[in-house]
Amino acid sequence: MPEASTGVRRLLTALRRPRRTQAVVAVALALLGFAAVTQVRANVDDSTYAGYREQDLINLLSGLSDTSQRAQTQINTLTRTRQQLESTTSQRQAALQQAQSQVSSLSVLAGTVPVTGPGVKVSITAMREDAGVTPFLDLVEELRTNGAEAMELNGTTRIVAQTSFDTAPDGLLVDGTLVRPPYTLRAIGEPGTLAAAVTFTRGPADELRDAGATVQVDQEDSIDIHSTYGSGGGSGPSPQ
Repeated sequence: MPEASTGVRRLLTALRRPRRTQAVVAVALALLGFAAVTQVRANVDDSTYAGYREQDLINLLSGLSDTSQRAQTQINTLTRTRQQLESTTSQRQAALQQAQSQVSSLSVLAGTVPVTGPGVKVSITAMREDAGVTPFLDLVEELRTNGAEAMELNGTTRIVAQTSFDTAPDGLLVDGTLVRPPYTLRAIGEPGTLAAAVTFTRGPADELRDAGATVQVDQEDSIDIHSTYGSGGGSGPSPQ
């Protein structure tokens, strides 16, 4: 028993007072333990799929591929939808613009709106009473046939396709309204073409002269037509 007690005391003394060799061994063991723990953690972090079987990995990749394809299909569908909407919008805008242009053109032809543009001014003095309305009708028809977009007589009376003409003791009845000479007929269109439509040999100008009138045709860069059809003979201002 004394020898055993002596051995225990020596061990306790050694633990309380470690020699240099024991200290080195302790530090080495501590470093080894730290490295082992770090390696285990690294293995856990870097091997998320390390435990997967080959078939599991194949299934996983297949699922990812299917998901990617579905997403691309949806993208393609949305892209086509957007393109169709853009195309439809463009078509609607084009149709609207065309309709607006047609409305504007028809409004001018119908005489329901004022209009400004280049054209001709035809000045005519009184015709003989027996000349009738034929020379004047021929003048209007030639201008219309050669592209006159709008016509106005004496600055107050808009002339359109359905305008009626008749004779009167003191002038012409235009849609039932008396218009006295001298007459000034303004027509909007290409000036050279309209002037030629009036002045060609045996054309309207010659007919009017044969009816006793004098005729002058002037080409103008800008003509204002203010009167509108159906306004009671026209109440717009008369160009001077």
